Amino acid sequence: MPSIVAKKKQIVKLLHPFLLLKKVNVTLYSNFLKVAFSSLMIFNIFLSIVFLLIIERKVLMKKERLTIENRMLIEQLLKLNYKLKDIADAIDSTSSTVSREIKKRRICSKGNLKECDKLKRFPYVCSCCNLKVNCHKKKCYYNYKKAQENYDYLLHYSRKGIDMSIDEIEYWNDYLADKLKNKNQPILHLYNTIENEFPKSIQTFYNYVHGGYFSNINDEMLPRSYSYKPRKRKDVAPTIRYDNPARKGRTLKELEEYLTIRPNANIVEMDTVIGKFEDKKCILTLYFRNSKLMLMFLINKYKTSEVKRIFNYLRKKLGIEKYKELFEIVLTDNGWEFSKPLDIEIDHLTGEKIINVFYCEPYSSWQKGGIERNHEFIRYIIPKGITFDNLNNENITRMMNNINNIKRKSMDFKTPYSIFTKIYGEKISKALHLHHIDEENVDLSYRILK
Repeated sequence: MPSIVAKKKQIVKLLHPFLLLKKVNVTLYSNFLKVAFSSLMIFNIFLSIVFLLIIERKVLMKKERLTIENRMLIEQLLKLNYKLKDIADAIDSTSSTVSREIKKRRICSKGNLKECDKLKRFPYVCSCCNLKVNCHKKKCYYNYKKAQENYDYLLHYSRKGIDMSIDEIEYWNDYLADKLKNKNQPILHLYNTIENEFPKSIQTFYNYVHGGYFSNINDEMLPRSYSYKPRKRKDVAPTIRYDNPARKGRTLKELEEYLTIRPNANIVEMDTVIGKFEDKKCILTLYFRNSKLMLMFLINKYKTSEVKRIFNYLRKKLGIEKYKELFEIVLTDNGWEFSKPLDIEIDHLTGEKIINVFYCEPYSSWQKGGIERNHEFIRYIIPKGITFDNLNNENITRMMNNINNIKRKSMDFKTPYSIFTKIYGEKISKALHLHHIDEENVDLSYRILK
């Protein structure tokens, strides 16, 4: 921390332009009108004094928080009978700060004891008093540990409470409950929508919810705001093929080698989402890393022919050139439905390899973490344990568009739909049945399926 002398040197540097102006005035007017020169010099001196006082006040009177080391030094120097100014210089602070600290945080004996007159002036404590042993008056001492505890306590509890009126609480309680409970909107999407109107930060909003200030909102309505219990592993037969010959030449190692040649290649992550274990249907998801957009299709579970059908559909909708551009690299897991990559890679009319399929390592879902994270939005709408057999293509399209119109913090609160449309154009978006939904109307509740 710079000393007071150093701070005064800073002040002189700040005054340098004005001092230079004074020199110019002296040179310019010395051979001319002495009356005008005298008036100007007086004016310059006056400004210098005012300017100096303002800067000195800002520099020297700046309030610095005392640390526990400062308080420890204050206690020791009080016992050694140091003067107030010397203590202030030792901790590089002002005399008023030290004086205020001692009077505010000193510990005094309880009871109706007469107060000593010496306690009304510096050092305000009995630490260095020679008569303290036989004195029967009120005694006061300064202890750095107790002073620090008092400071921490006041700092913590001074920031508690809620800085909103009752009318504001009632309004936001009803409004936010509707969006979070009825429409199941993610909190980051919702907050960004109302940020200009809501008077507090998102962290303050979380604190208000945790504190119980909003009666219609609880922690369970704020995903990831509390810890979950670790998942229990179920003894279910795996659907992963370890002996899949298709993995040869299509591992992550080969993907990395491919990206060294084509570093800007578009990567699409592919996976499936299931409802109940006995369901006949599941959802095929395709996630574009460059825009975080996710395509969704209803297919029969564990059928390689169904995956082939979807990709043939996409090729017809997009055209061969756009299809090759969008799906240059497809990264997936080792599920049964993905065990025939040639059905996807090869154009069966020409025999040409038009896209590339690569596989993650078994039980390594984090290698395609984007799509796994995006599946959480599907669970907003359809929680685990609810069947997918009652769904139709219209339901899936509606889910897909609501999810793709959620604002993402990682994309500066833009939506995947807007980014994807900006990259590939509205024509491609329409071909894939994508459309815009207003931020207020985004709905991730189960009712959109009815």
